[in-house]
Amino acid sequence: MKKIAVYCGSSKGDEEIYSSKAKELAQIIYKNNLGLVYGGGNVGLMGVIADEMLRLGGEVIGVIPKKLVEYEVAHTGITQQIVVNDMHERKMKIFELSDFCLAMPGGVGTMEEIFEAFTWTQLGFHRKPVGMLNVNGFYDLLNGLLNNMVAHKFLKQEHKEVLLFDDDCEKLVDRLINYQFGYKDKWL
Repeated sequence: MKKIAVYCGSSKGDEEIYSSKAKELAQIIYKNNLGLVYGGGNVGLMGVIADEMLRLGGEVIGVIPKKLVEYEVAHTGITQQIVVNDMHERKMKIFELSDFCLAMPGGVGTMEEIFEAFTWTQLGFHRKPVGMLNVNGFYDLLNGLLNNMVAHKFLKQEHKEVLLFDDDCEKLVDRLINYQFGYKDKWL
């Protein structure tokens, strides 16, 4: 079974649409016979997507640092909970276990996780598609910033296009599953 890493907030955000999209994304993941790999929390959008996957009978693998287990935010009912030493180890383990990476709305941790995966793709360290679920226009400004990087020659258009933006869960998951890399690594 292939697995998708979903990076998302430890908060639910300020509008119900974020939680409803997390549930919808879980349904699409399950429908596509994918397992979920995520940050292992029981709070925020992390808890919402994990709970919905479990309700459906799907596989849910969490990867959480010891410190967050001590804060009692670890989800205790998931298929597998992997406890690691720190955030660096968490990112590596999530990435190692997944075939695709997707970010829902979240904070700086979500950005750091998806941008590391995006950077590794750009550098040719892997060939795992990465995407942004642009719920409620949440990532419009980020997409604009990336376009600005292209305009000022800090990012190639072909590399920018590797980070897939979509506001539709089903379309984004389908695009990730069927993505074909058609560019050269940054240094080639």
